Amino acid sequence: MTEPSLRSERIQHTVIVPASLDMVAVTGVGDEVLRAIESEFPGVDIHVRGNQITLSGAAADLHLAERLFDEIVSIVRTGQGMSPDAARRALAILRAAPEERPAEVLTANILSNRGRTIRPKTLNQKRYVDAIDQHTIVFGIGPAGTGKTYLAVAKAVQALQAKRVNRIVLTRPAVEAGERLGYLPGTLSEKIDPYLRPLYDALRDMLDPDSIPRLLTSGTIEVAPLAYMRGRTLNDAFVILDEAQNTSPDQMKMFLTRLGFGSTMVVTGDVTQVDLPGGTESGLKVVQRILDGVRDVSFNHLTAHDVVRHSLVTDIVQAYGRWDEAQGGAPRGPRATRPAQRRR
Repeated sequence: MTEPSLRSERIQHTVIVPASLDMVAVTGVGDEVLRAIESEFPGVDIHVRGNQITLSGAAADLHLAERLFDEIVSIVRTGQGMSPDAARRALAILRAAPEERPAEVLTANILSNRGRTIRPKTLNQKRYVDAIDQHTIVFGIGPAGTGKTYLAVAKAVQALQAKRVNRIVLTRPAVEAGERLGYLPGTLSEKIDPYLRPLYDALRDMLDPDSIPRLLTSGTIEVAPLAYMRGRTLNDAFVILDEAQNTSPDQMKMFLTRLGFGSTMVVTGDVTQVDLPGGTESGLKVVQRILDGVRDVSFNHLTAHDVVRHSLVTDIVQAYGRWDEAQGGAPRGPRATRPAQRRR
């Protein structure tokens, strides 16, 4: 039999869902998960009867659909809910890396707080989180909404709670104020607050809000602009540099050389959204060339496929990517495409 005829031959498989599982947890409320899967496999007929899911269609599509349902069952077994978005993410992992198990990726818990669990939602996010466990300095580079800062803060809180570090240091360059904060009105906290607000927002998702002022006062958590890192050595700390695309090469070198014993550093940024004055090269771009191949340093790239915000955000990121390519890859000017303050 020729290969084309094998592809066109329709076959049938049956997936048996364990009787201990609620079928609604697998197919979704009102079969919303089932409908999402059907939209991804237009050539596969899916029928549910009791705890049996019968699939019929071409062999190649059928094999992938069967694997997807097996993974969904494995995820539901852990007690995690299933949604159309989660089913699509599991399918995206199977398509991009057939050797991977979506159930292992999507059930890798980082942190739980007030009934909410933080976990990676894409394969690249899982690899990024694993890199933080395995390396001393980790770079997370990608567009807005890919979770690079949020997951880094979650890993920092996890390390603090496990007593692997004594403190968390969160920093970002206050480029919009030119790092010259003295002329701004108010106390130091009031001056820097607008630039560090996204980091505070992430902390509030992961810790009891009432405990945050106490941790800040004691120095267990420090949130400060990059300019205040100069001259320090950070031992036994989990240090995160956010918005690193807005560092100069000298600032990036200054930050990385703050590394002390027993510490982990995570650097996050989006090289397509640089706010530096014209002609200043981004330290995040330069460091990838300088540290390439250096032991215990890991570079992790996330893409529009790793965006876990509203699905429209993925479309927007991809549309801007196409626009940049059409313009010859020229970087957009400072603040030309976004307001001065951007929320993550």
